[in-house]
Amino acid sequence: MPQGFDATNPPFDRLTHEQVGRLRSALDIGYFSPGAHIIERGQPSESLHVVIKGKVELRDETGELQSVLGPKDSFDARALMHGAAGEDFIAAEETLCYLLPKAPLLGLIADNPGFAAFFYAEVSRKLEAFAAERQVSGVDSVLHARVADAQRDPAVFIDAARSIADAGRLMQERDINALYVRDGERIGIVTGMNLAKALILRHLSLDTPVGEVASYDVISIAPDAFIAEALLQMTRHGKRRLAIRTEEGYAGFLEDIDLLGLFAGNSQLIPSRIDRARDIADLVSCAGDIQKQVERLHGQGIRVETIADITSDLNRRLHAKAYDLTCPETIRPHACLMLMGSEGRGEQTVRTDQDNGLLLAVPVPEEDLAAFRTRFSGALETLGFPPCPGRVMVSNPVWSQTVDGFIRQIERWARAGDADAAMNLAVFADATAVAGDPALLARAKAALTAIMRGEPVLLARFAHLVETFAQPPTGGLFNTLMATVGMGGADAIDVKRAGTFPIIHGVRALMLERGLSAESTAERIAALIQAGALGDEFGTELVGALRVFMEFRLRSQLEAARRGTTEGESVVRMDALSTADRDILRDALRVVRQLRDYLRVHLRLDNF
Repeated sequence: MPQGFDATNPPFDRLTHEQVGRLRSALDIGYFSPGAHIIERGQPSESLHVVIKGKVELRDETGELQSVLGPKDSFDARALMHGAAGEDFIAAEETLCYLLPKAPLLGLIADNPGFAAFFYAEVSRKLEAFAAERQVSGVDSVLHARVADAQRDPAVFIDAARSIADAGRLMQERDINALYVRDGERIGIVTGMNLAKALILRHLSLDTPVGEVASYDVISIAPDAFIAEALLQMTRHGKRRLAIRTEEGYAGFLEDIDLLGLFAGNSQLIPSRIDRARDIADLVSCAGDIQKQVERLHGQGIRVETIADITSDLNRRLHAKAYDLTCPETIRPHACLMLMGSEGRGEQTVRTDQDNGLLLAVPVPEEDLAAFRTRFSGALETLGFPPCPGRVMVSNPVWSQTVDGFIRQIERWARAGDADAAMNLAVFADATAVAGDPALLARAKAALTAIMRGEPVLLARFAHLVETFAQPPTGGLFNTLMATVGMGGADAIDVKRAGTFPIIHGVRALMLERGLSAESTAERIAALIQAGALGDEFGTELVGALRVFMEFRLRSQLEAARRGTTEGESVVRMDALSTADRDILRDALRVVRQLRDYLRVHLRLDNF
């Protein structure tokens, strides 16, 4: 019975004391000489291997090295549970492994769901299971709390014809600060602040019908919705309270103070501070709080996609307000401000460099435009968004021009066929309008789709960026935007280059091919599944893999921020990860390889 086995090593740390005893009684030890095939690609395995001593190489069908496993690493759950290894597992030197036979392992899996999660075939299910392990003490109950758990007061209604004085007395009687206002078929909301402003600022009389000061822009949420969803809705709509609505009707309010009792965050309060800003200096603290909120939410165990939703919404508000404060009236009626990159897709977490542009319906005074270019980009730099290394920003005339001129620029990029041009198209494909006339952006995007769709050569050149990291170009926009310092050699992975970019860009290419429109990568994948361009299972795997990479990158970004640097902000060192994390990262990288293989065949990338 091998007593030296470390049961604190994930995923074995999920086992009970009794289950550890069963595991140890079933263990054997295997010896493998240098060069020995421990498990061959495509073949099953009858034991789970845990490295005691030595190194094991993972090589794909071409013989290319994918990873190196060392002491305490486990392999290969896929070969054991699903009948076929995804790679060759080869002893790089004399290697000893613990061997856990399949039958007792299946017994442990059946008895322990947490342990079983390690052996899920789907990356998305693994992510779901392992994300729960990150939650700090006490946060689990918060994340699983429902809106009904935080609600304090029932719904109280008043007729719209009643007076402001009546509304104030009713609030005082019920000790509440908001009422529902019934105006025929319409339902609105009036708050104590609404009443105060009506009397003090608008000088309305106490006899004024309360319906005249009510707001009918009601955002509602179900009582069984999660608190995290309520937080997101407050942030997205700039509301300090949500209406709670059941199938029978309105049931009360959820206010920001209720959430503050559960969360140590303040993202639901930031939008109002942004709206009240009188100048760029007023926005600086808001920008800082958005970044603090990312670290706070991550520490609370909030899932990375929810953090990205909240952060992207807040950053879009920040950009829109900066635009409002800096744009002259000679430009404002004719323009559309667009954000691109992760901000455009709604996948921003830690603040990165500027990715923005301006489309104009008609030419505007050149002197005013030049001043605005400098002023707006400078304002964003003040707010902590450094200049884009590839100059994808309003201050660059290429990215701030009339929509007609920009469409001609899109055509030139599409025909150019080089990596820089393809990268410019990729950046623009993620654009979203945050201020001004969104029809201008819609027109430019329609032009991009019309140019690319039905053109297999153009699409293949565009999609070929997913292959660029194997043989990176020298210089140019693509290399400037995607280069990452701090690569630590074979024991480190740049999850942006190796993970998020191939998925994001591969999905972009398939979207353009089909002429589909969606914002985030997950929404694009869903649209491709709906259109029959991707299978359900593979689409689910892509979303799961993307979230894996986003989670690992966020961890790395937060660590880099603590060090006060952006160096290595997307680099993950394998020796710093747990066995479970290394396993899920390997699975996610396997999904990327499958996507690349599909794109090579489907879009004939090998021709370029």
